[in-house]
Formats: sequence, C-alpha cells, structure tokens
Amino acid sequence: MEQYRKGKKSKMKKVVLAFFIMLSILSVGVVNASNDNVLKESTAGQIIEIKEKQLNELKDYTESYGSETYGFTAYLLNKVRIYSIPLCFIGIAVGAIWQYVIGIRKLDVHDRGLFLIVGFVTVFVICQVLPLVFAIVVKGFRN
Repeated sequence: MEQYRKGKKSKMKKVVLAFFIMLSILSVGVVNASNDNVLKESTAGQIIEIKEKQLNELKDYTESYGSETYGFTAYLLNKVRIYSIPLCFIGIAVGAIWQYVIGIRKLDVHDRGLFLIVGFVTVFVICQVLPLVFAIVVKGFRN
C-alpha cells in the first residue's frame, strides 16, 4: 500500500512540474508578443550600429594597407583569426573526448580523436599565423 502512495506522489509531482513548465512557456510567449515592437526597433538600431562599426573597421584596413583589395583581404583574415579560436577549441575538445573518453574502449575512435586534435591544432595555427604573414609580405615587400 505504501508503494502505491509513493508512486502516486511521484506522478503528482510530475504533473505539477509539467504544469509549471507549460505555464512558464506560455508566459514567455505572451511577454514576447507584447514586447515585439520594442524588440524590432531595438534590433534594427543595433544592426545599423554593427554595420557602421564594421564598415569603419574595413575603411581603417583599406587606409592602412593603401589598397581596397589588400585592406579587404586583411579584414577577412582578421575575422577568420578571431572566429577560428572558439571553433578550433571546440574541435580540440571533441577530439579529446573521442580519444580519451570514448577511445578507451574502441581503438578506431581513439585514432579518430587523435586525428581530430592534430587537424584542429594545425588549422588553429594556420589561422593565427596567416594574418601576420600577410601583413609582413604586403607591408614589407610591396613597392
């Protein structure tokens, strides 16, 4: 009889929890619908600010390198350098999990993890060094 009561209490807890989850989801939807116009205006202003900031940064690169082509290339290489950091660290972490956690029991996964780590470290080094090499070559050896 006691097990029946415990089972009934756990079912009741699940029902109450599901009710509160649904209530919170619906309340978020109502709040989101009421703030939709404010959000659109705010987002549009932020997008314009980001666009102007990026155009100014591109203009600075163009002035620094003396050519629109070289400035745009340096701008792109800088963006690749910045965004490669988190992506490569995630790839290295996945490779380490495959090698050291999953690879304990499966040898082929162990090797795949090692190849992932080596590949992402190689891509990371290339993405970090390439803008420096470009700057040295363009500014140092150009007429």
